[in-house]
Amino acid sequence: MAHPETLLPMPDIEDPVDRFVSVVKFYLSGWHIRPRGVKKPLNPILGETFTCYWEYADDTKGYYISEQTCHHPPKSSYFYMAPEHNIRIDGTLKPRSKFLGNSAASMMEGIAILRFMNRGKTPGGEKYFVTQPNMYARGILFGKMKYELGDHSFVRCPENHLSADMEFKTKGYFGGTYNAIGGTIKNEKTGEVLFELSGMWSGEMSIKNLKTGKKEVLFDATRARHTPPAARSLEEQSDRESQKLWYKTVLAIKDQNHEVATDEKTKIEDMQREEAAQRQSKGVEWQPKLFRPVHGGPGGSEEGEEDLDFILNADINGATPEEKVKQILAITPILKSQKQAQQPEPSQKPKPSQQPETSQPPESSQQLQPNSQQVQNTPIPSKSPIQHAPVPATYATPAPASSKQGNLIDFGSTAESERPTLPPNTHYTQDNVSHPGLQQPLQPGQPLKRQDSNSGAVDEFVDADDGT
Repeated sequence: MAHPETLLPMPDIEDPVDRFVSVVKFYLSGWHIRPRGVKKPLNPILGETFTCYWEYADDTKGYYISEQTCHHPPKSSYFYMAPEHNIRIDGTLKPRSKFLGNSAASMMEGIAILRFMNRGKTPGGEKYFVTQPNMYARGILFGKMKYELGDHSFVRCPENHLSADMEFKTKGYFGGTYNAIGGTIKNEKTGEVLFELSGMWSGEMSIKNLKTGKKEVLFDATRARHTPPAARSLEEQSDRESQKLWYKTVLAIKDQNHEVATDEKTKIEDMQREEAAQRQSKGVEWQPKLFRPVHGGPGGSEEGEEDLDFILNADINGATPEEKVKQILAITPILKSQKQAQQPEPSQKPKPSQQPETSQPPESSQQLQPNSQQVQNTPIPSKSPIQHAPVPATYATPAPASSKQGNLIDFGSTAESERPTLPPNTHYTQDNVSHPGLQQPLQPGQPLKRQDSNSGAVDEFVDADDGT
């Protein structure tokens, strides 16, 4: 979601091939906002949530809701909708860790489904199924540490018989270059290849029409700035929301106090282990709050969407965009100063004997339905008539006028005077910390540590399924 505003005109594109190409362009435009370095991750904890929104030039908004729906294996489910533009996205990230000698890989096994709700011949609109490339951290034992994307990813629109196969190419030992891509767009029904894709996902990408031979720039990442979302302040967030949950850890990282950052991270992970032990002792399974399992299989309401695993636990089926906005805002707070809607707590069910803990809710899970009082008290953002502006082939978004658009943690771009007020007992001091060098080789179930040759800090690589 680096450039969500580029999605807005797409549902109104009449030609299905042009519409598909625009989706591929949106997909490829998001990878250039990669992390600055390779560091140990903050693994989301079970039940952690994050919400935000984008404000667009036509006075409409896009709304985003996400939750960590499973911990073993890790699954992060998310939802996005721009109601006035007939756009909806549902997705689940399912990373799986692998260690490959001097590299660590995150195999991205989840999918996303983009829907244009004003298109298509089936309920739910015209669907685009999207996968992701895998991610690699090179040089975790020796040499220069480098982040790469690799392997194939796909965009498919079964209704229009169109697919895109994109290869994110990793640099070889004796040749090649970093961040290169290549791919094709073809008609699955006839087998005809329509377009070729090439370039650098961190730079300029091109598309060539194989019928006409014309080649043009699809997207130029060197001239693009991502569009950051807005979020509620830390004071408005609950303890399980990402920014508030990890605030002390991130602040210590920004202050380069690695000892405090590790301590704060450990506190959160220990809390999660204690909660799991309590559930185990009571014989109950944890249930997601905002999402539910997909009703797939023959005759299911989400037949063909089984790979999502989880989907938003609410019906967003209003007859008008205004009604859809009310339904979204009644699920959980998203906008600044929005009050918490009264929602039932996730139900717990007895845990079958000798069955490993999962995050599967009961079969009779009821969807969250806003009552009339919630809908009546939910503010609706004002908007003006929608006017679609053409999106140039090379899209560049101007930098925001102020970094105070929301309280999103920016990992260093916010000035000291703009930091949110610290909660009590969050003062950090710069202690003298001694860092060990590279420890013993990786053993199953044990973290891998590597000392940064520049900063002296210790980077720790932990398998996402290792219980942390």
